[in-house]
Amino acid sequence: MDKKRKKPKTYKNLIFWILTGVVIIVLWSLLQTPGTAKNEVSFSQFLNDVENERVEEVTITGNQITGKYLDQTEFKTVSPDQFDGLVPILRDYNVNINVKDDTKNPWYSYLFTWFPIILIVLFWVFFMRQMQSGGNKALSFGKSKAKLFTGPKKKVTFKDVAGVKEAKEELKEIIAFLKDPKKFQKLGGRIPKGVILVGAPGTGKTLLARAVAGEANVSFFSISGSDFVEMFVGVGASRVRDLFEQGKKQAPCLIFIDELDAVGRHRGAGLGGGHDEREQTLNQLLVEMDGFNANEGIILIAATNRPDILDNALLRPGRFDRRIVVNMPDVKGREDILRVHVKNIPMSDDVDLSVLARSTPGFSGADLANLVNESALLAARFNKEEVSMKDLETSKDKVLMGVERKSMIISDDEKKTTAFHEAGHALIAFLIPEADPLHKVTIIPRGRALGLTQQLPLDDRYTYSKEYLEAQLSVLMAGRAAENMFLNRTTTGAANDFEKSTEIARKMVCEYGMSDLGPLTFGEKDDMVFLGKELSTHRNFSEKTAQLIDAEVKKIVERNLDRTINLLQKHKKELQEIAKALLNKEVLSSKEIETILNGKRPKKTKKASPSKNKKQNKSSAKSKRKAST
Repeated sequence: MDKKRKKPKTYKNLIFWILTGVVIIVLWSLLQTPGTAKNEVSFSQFLNDVENERVEEVTITGNQITGKYLDQTEFKTVSPDQFDGLVPILRDYNVNINVKDDTKNPWYSYLFTWFPIILIVLFWVFFMRQMQSGGNKALSFGKSKAKLFTGPKKKVTFKDVAGVKEAKEELKEIIAFLKDPKKFQKLGGRIPKGVILVGAPGTGKTLLARAVAGEANVSFFSISGSDFVEMFVGVGASRVRDLFEQGKKQAPCLIFIDELDAVGRHRGAGLGGGHDEREQTLNQLLVEMDGFNANEGIILIAATNRPDILDNALLRPGRFDRRIVVNMPDVKGREDILRVHVKNIPMSDDVDLSVLARSTPGFSGADLANLVNESALLAARFNKEEVSMKDLETSKDKVLMGVERKSMIISDDEKKTTAFHEAGHALIAFLIPEADPLHKVTIIPRGRALGLTQQLPLDDRYTYSKEYLEAQLSVLMAGRAAENMFLNRTTTGAANDFEKSTEIARKMVCEYGMSDLGPLTFGEKDDMVFLGKELSTHRNFSEKTAQLIDAEVKKIVERNLDRTINLLQKHKKELQEIAKALLNKEVLSSKEIETILNGKRPKKTKKASPSKNKKQNKSSAKSKRKAST
């Protein structure tokens, strides 16, 4: 069967190349000129040569004369117009005379006769080949680029999706609509026409759509929003029409549009007005979803992370009837996602995914998948048979804080400053009960920070109390306070701490109503719908109020700075012990810090950096200390 299918295509290719060869030969022949002489002489010189009996043969073509001398040297000349005495002169001196027609090249007649026909044939062959091949070829730019998923290929099912239980249940109901519509219609219900998946990047919106394709026993079309819009006017609208035409033929079916905001932005926001190509595409999509022509048996599923910039007509009931929010996974969801991703990876017995899930607040499904992949690569790099908890922790630190900069040369003086700075953060985080529990402290440079103190929340937080926010401020202030108190110096290391603390305090005053100014908000946010981003905050308060806001922000920060200083003075000895332990081990866990605070020193371990680095440190200039958290 395969050989029979290939023969017509082979013959078409053969004919195409034969015709192409003919055209090339014709064009090559046209470029040829009738034998050109090597030596061009004047007409007077030519007559003298004839009279001196040096010319053996001439060929006359109009007023062009070519010929040979007796020594077989070729020449060329041009005779004057209306000169009739040349032939008698040549005969008198016994010169052999040849006369040719004045036509420049006989191939010109063939060109004007056959070339248009050959050109039409070639164009027809090429055009038919393009039309038959489809895709992005001639006359197919108005066709939909949607991919139809059918057949027993490797499928993604709901078993491969974790952490979005509510979204899965909603989509299972959509599949049930398609499988048994009468069950829902017998009570007068109407099957939803569209479902929009809304969530931050990496939460699994596209994965959910792939799972729907794997679970549903109906045709599933998948297309990206950017595939509709091209440089040609009207192409997007044409592709929308073609997409729904294909859907009608395959009904009941599901159509998935990824990144809907590429074509679904608010109309009238662009410079093109009503003639904007993107708006024409959106208008056609609106008509196909809920216009005069009903598209029964077609359910649209779309995904976007910017629902705020979508056109209101697209989100109204009757078009996208349901909005499914795909949130960031909680602790239980992160643990379930980790179990899905480690399913095919050998894990050692010390791996505790619940601890890893608690230590990754704010991670999306894509972030967790990347974390597991990084740990597998790390274990393979050291020729391990299994992935250990240490590999997962190291990969998590790499994702969160960046790669360890072990090659960075830091002087002993700066290392001591970093140790006291991070010891201050750690001690205050340990002493204030409202703060998140301490997880790890390190003075190994990572990313842009020279040291880092990591806190591990017990649960995901969705609202923040005033006490929790002020505890954060106290922890942030502890680095600078410890430097001033124990080293009597002020460095740039607390720059990032001050930036964060000022932002928190200003939000407490201007957004959260957690100040003496009362339960008010100050400032209105200006955004551009077409750009899809917040540009600035509009000031809607007086100059006097601005001064009160600044004073209140300063009061909140200084109040927590005073609390931090008082706690550090009461626990000077403990802070010095933590700093010494950091200089010794470079990394301390929460258990080791707790041991120090209970009066016990952690077990000494060999320093990771050899004495070679000390020599390098002495010879190197002191680098400015960058931001640390």
